[in-house]
Amino acid sequence: MEHLQLNSGTSIPQIGYGTGRSSDPARNVAAALEAGYRHVDTAQMYDNEAGVGEGVRASGVPRDDVFITTKLGNGNHAPDAVDRTLDESLVRLGVDAVDLFLVHWPMPGLDIDYVDTWRAMISVAETGRARAIGVSNFESHHLERIIEATGVFPAVNQIEIHPYFANNELRRWCWNHGLAVEAWSPLGKGDDLDDPAVQELATRLGRTPAQVILRWHLQRGDVIIPKTDHLERMASNLEILDWQLDEHDAAVLDALDRGEEGRRTAHPDHAVSTR
Repeated sequence: MEHLQLNSGTSIPQIGYGTGRSSDPARNVAAALEAGYRHVDTAQMYDNEAGVGEGVRASGVPRDDVFITTKLGNGNHAPDAVDRTLDESLVRLGVDAVDLFLVHWPMPGLDIDYVDTWRAMISVAETGRARAIGVSNFESHHLERIIEATGVFPAVNQIEIHPYFANNELRRWCWNHGLAVEAWSPLGKGDDLDDPAVQELATRLGRTPAQVILRWHLQRGDVIIPKTDHLERMASNLEILDWQLDEHDAAVLDALDRGEEGRRTAHPDHAVSTR
């Protein structure tokens, strides 16, 4: 499994298992780890951290071998809530620390400035309860504000990326400033899988549409956290490490980008709910 070095000094497995909306997080996380995943992504807003922790323990994989990410809930941006709810997450997960703690959304419409939230994230990282801190769904102007105010760069920005919404400008900004980029919707919520160009490419290469898209992400340097409740797909999604898309095939997927029209969720400046 490939790892990417983070600016925090730690590293992150490039492929992870996403648990959002999981029907049975304990079973699915255990199965994912048994299949070979070593990176699990959860969030306070998913209401499944206890199940995720149960799955990690049931898998038999040592805790030190599993990279665990969780995210701050949108209602927990107050500095004291950052500290308190991280402790609550650790209890639910059954761990002493998470490997990565993210601000789930910037929520610029809140009375609480996300810069103050970021300062609180820095403080909890200094305690060792989060080995790295980062953000999710932050645009470049959000990132510029927190970095200018604190001098601390997030280790990761987890954002929407898939062939229909390649998000290239924000990806470039992150890479140019030393932030790893993580795609939380690498398959476009499934829509991109049905594209005729993806289907044709998969048939020609003898791969599944999901494998073709996930391989495209890896070659672009994205961290990916595909979600599935199907055990066969969990295993299939890992079968992307020993082959490559050639330049022409990658260009086919690059050409599917629709810009903002391809975005599947609200723009972060207007998001008020959860995903």
